[in-house]
Amino acid sequence: MKIDFYGHACVGVSGSKKILIDPYLSGNPSASLTAEQAAADYLLVTHGHGDHLGDAVEIAKRTGAQVVAMVELANWFGKQGVEALGMNLGGSYTFADGFKVKLVPAWHSSHLPDGSAVGLPVGFIFWLDGLCFYHAGDTALFGDMKQVIAPHGLDWAFLPIGDFYTMGPDDALIAAEWLNAKNYLPIHYNTFPLLQQNAAQFKQRLEDKLPGAKCHVLQPGEHTEL
Repeated sequence: MKIDFYGHACVGVSGSKKILIDPYLSGNPSASLTAEQAAADYLLVTHGHGDHLGDAVEIAKRTGAQVVAMVELANWFGKQGVEALGMNLGGSYTFADGFKVKLVPAWHSSHLPDGSAVGLPVGFIFWLDGLCFYHAGDTALFGDMKQVIAPHGLDWAFLPIGDFYTMGPDDALIAAEWLNAKNYLPIHYNTFPLLQQNAAQFKQRLEDKLPGAKCHVLQPGEHTEL
C-alpha cells in the first residue's frame, strides 16, 4: 500500500483498491497530477468548494470510479451524468469488494462553483486492507474529533494545517492529540499565499508532543509506502 499526496487536499490511498479524495487538479498551482492522469476506483468528495470538488466529474466519467459524497452533493453529481452514492452524517457503507466508508462531521461551509449551496461538508473515515484512514476535509477544530472520530482506532489522519479557511497548526496539533492516530499527514497548506505554513515545524511539534506518533510531510508528487 502507499499514500500519494497530489497537492492541497488531494490524497490517494492505493492498495487492493485506489482511493482518491478531493481531486482538485486543474487550476491547482501545486498539483503534481493532471485530471487526465488521475486513476481511481473510488472518489471521495468532502464538499462542493471548487478546491475540493475539482475534477471529480471528469475523472469519474473517464475512469468509472464510484463517487461517494453527502447526499445533496451526490444528487448534483447525478445531474452531471455521474452516479454517486449519497450518504449522510454518521452513516457507513461497505461495498461488495469490502471497501468501507463512513461520513463524519466537518465544521466548514459548502457550495458549488456556481455559488449554489449544497449539503454539508464532511470528513471521511474509510477502511482499506485492514487499515483505518481519516480525511478531515476542510474543518475547524471541534470536540467530536475526540468523542466520535478517535474511537474508530485511526491508523492515519489527514489534517488541514493552512489556517484562514481551516484549522491552523495550533488547532491541528490539538486535533492530533485528540484523534490519537498512529500517523498524520498535513494537507491544505501552501497552495495559496494565505495558506503559507511550515510543515516541517508542525511535524517536529507533533512528534515532540505525541511520542510514538509519526507525522509524514510530503511534497506534491511524493508518496510514502505502508
